Formats: sequence, C-alpha cells, structure tokens
Amino acid sequence: MAGVLYRKERELLEYLSQFQSQYGYSPTLAELAQATGHSSKSTVHAIIKSLVEKGYIQKVDGNTRVLKIIEDRVKQAAHGISSSIDLPLMGYIAAGKPLEPYHDPNASFQVSASMISGKKTSYVLQVRGNSLIEDGILDGDYVVIEKMHNVSNGDIVVAIVDDNLATLKKYYLENDKVVLKPANSQMEPIYPNSLVIQGKVVGLIRKF
Repeated sequence: MAGVLYRKERELLEYLSQFQSQYGYSPTLAELAQATGHSSKSTVHAIIKSLVEKGYIQKVDGNTRVLKIIEDRVKQAAHGISSSIDLPLMGYIAAGKPLEPYHDPNASFQVSASMISGKKTSYVLQVRGNSLIEDGILDGDYVVIEKMHNVSNGDIVVAIVDDNLATLKKYYLENDKVVLKPANSQMEPIYPNSLVIQGKVVGLIRKF
C-alpha cells in the first residue's frame, strides 16, 4: 500500500499523469509550478521527492524530463483506494455564528480516502453545539465536507444564511421554500431569507 497521499501531492500527480498522456514526456518544474499554483520550483521539487519516496513515481536516470509514473499506484489514488488522505482543517462551525477559521491556517486532518469522491474539493470542520445530536453528530466531532451547491432533501449541509451566519443543518425544500432543520427536538428549524450552500457532509470523525 502506498503512503498517505496529501492534497498537494494528489494535484501534482494528476497533472503530471494528464500531461504525460497528452505529450508523452514530463513537464518542467516551472510548468508544474504554474499548473499547480506554486510560486516556487523548489516546492514542486520537494513534492516530487515525496511522491518518489512513496512509490507513486520514479526518476529515470540520465533524463531530467522523464518521471515514470507507477500506473497501479496512480489508479489507486484516482479511485480513492489509497488508505488515507490529508484534508485541510478549515475551522469551526457553530449554529448561528460566522464560520470561525482554525488557529493554524496550514492545519490538516487525515481521513479515510473512501469518505470522499475525489471529484470535488473537500475539507474538514469541527462542530460546536448540539443541533444534530439526534443524528449522532456531537459537539467536538469533525465533519468531512465536499464543496457543492446542489444538494438533495435530507442532506446535512454547511449553509451561510442571512447575515453571514453559518449553520450545519439538514436541507429540505418544502413548497418551493428552503427549510434547514436541526436534529434536536429542543431546537427550531430555520427559514432563511438568503442562503448559500457551502457543501455537504460526507463523513464524520470522532476523537475519543
């Protein structure tokens, strides 16, 4: 089994694979840096070194423009078969308050790769409050979010409502009106005047 594939490594590996399929050779460090949004070639070099160490790619001696991709490992990563992946820990969500960023902007959280589709950007939030306790989501739990705007009835969503307030609730469309319902009989549903769906909960992690 290959090592943990971090988000930046996954992005670079996917671009490298696509580039080689199209052109038959590897991109330069500068091209990789530009395509993956890194300002420094040294950063890209460090990511490549890590991918080599983890067994996703091999360097070909005598040719700096050739990086041999280990196809089986790449296929595993592309289909979420690799054991785990690091997602950014973006912050805290508490009903009726603005999203609070995590104190460390570079913080990450390791989750099972099977939790996410791999087709959308994903991140982790820590829950504050008890608005979903009857669905088993407790204060202090971590929820894995996939960014999306189109959701279905019953989905647990991260929503920004009214005056830039964030909430984690169950989404329903009733009589052409959105209702955000808690899973706590002591709390009332929200009928927002304005609504932006930030994503859907696809996984739950609890630390004991």
